[in-house]
Amino acid sequence: MTSHNRRSLILFWLAACGIVAALAPRDALSQAPFYQGKTVTILHGRAPGGSGDFRVRAVIPFLHKYIPGNPTFAHEFMDGGGGRKAANYIYALARTDGLVIGNVGGGVVANAVLGEQGVQYELDKLPFIGSPYSATHYVLATRKEAGLTSLEKLRAATGIRIGAQSVGHTNYTIGRIFAALLGLKDSKYVTGYSIPERDVALLRGEIDTIANTDDFYARNPEWIDKKMVDFHVVMEIPKGEKHPLFSRLPEIETFAKTERGRKVLSMFRLFRLSGSPFILPPVTQKDRAEIIKEALRKSFKDPEFVKEYRKVVGEDPTPLLPEENERAIRELPRDAETIEVFKKFAGAGPLPPL
Repeated sequence: MTSHNRRSLILFWLAACGIVAALAPRDALSQAPFYQGKTVTILHGRAPGGSGDFRVRAVIPFLHKYIPGNPTFAHEFMDGGGGRKAANYIYALARTDGLVIGNVGGGVVANAVLGEQGVQYELDKLPFIGSPYSATHYVLATRKEAGLTSLEKLRAATGIRIGAQSVGHTNYTIGRIFAALLGLKDSKYVTGYSIPERDVALLRGEIDTIANTDDFYARNPEWIDKKMVDFHVVMEIPKGEKHPLFSRLPEIETFAKTERGRKVLSMFRLFRLSGSPFILPPVTQKDRAEIIKEALRKSFKDPEFVKEYRKVVGEDPTPLLPEENERAIRELPRDAETIEVFKKFAGAGPLPPL
């Protein structure tokens, strides 16, 4: 082939490529990220200003960082029904564009499984895509003056008064589960306290014991430092997650001798494990849902996220990744017997046997 022919062939191919490029869709050649210049609405299933709000706000700078296009974020609040109102709205939302992300409390999961009134969403169709916190530890504590210095003394006592916020509150429910599994005799339940009021009531002797998450240590570090209370058992969420202060305590599941007891504990654990989950409308386009999930994965693994979370929330994050969140929902016990027994523990009647 002569040099003239080679030049002609090169010019031909360059011209052909130019024609193809001109005919190709503009988006296929140079497509800006969908989220560039967009605003994503975070719909909170709560009132502003609480710990759930702060947990979400600690995540937002990292979603901005890791969602391609770096969208801005706006916060809206839809309080009501322990998150039910917001979950109902997100579930019915027909938007598919990925510009609305919900964040609700874990009660949204429990309300659906337990068949509470006002639930209009189907749990298995509502995408749960991760939470900034999930791990926690419930401990059973008694006031020092009660003299219940060992688990044996606690189990031998009669008429122990257990304090809680209200019938149906998480701390009330786990307190009753503790009592049933430990075989406490004729235990009494005293409700109507705020958390600070309950703490004071314990030390004043109005109540004998409380069941609470490990966050009490941030409020009352002297309880441990000055040995003002005795600790008896712990519930690890997730199971096997040890706490440096309570790893010596027996885990409550060691007292569960029946399948019924183990299922009730599993239900409680998985309800609580959801933390403050992010959720999406079920119709969200798959590719955009995956963009958001991947941004959450990267956010939770970013070392700077831990620092930001500590600064904003005042505690360490315990992230639940999207796939872990989805698995926890799938593994929830749904059988009628477990649901009925769990409802009895959350209610005001006598303790059901475990």
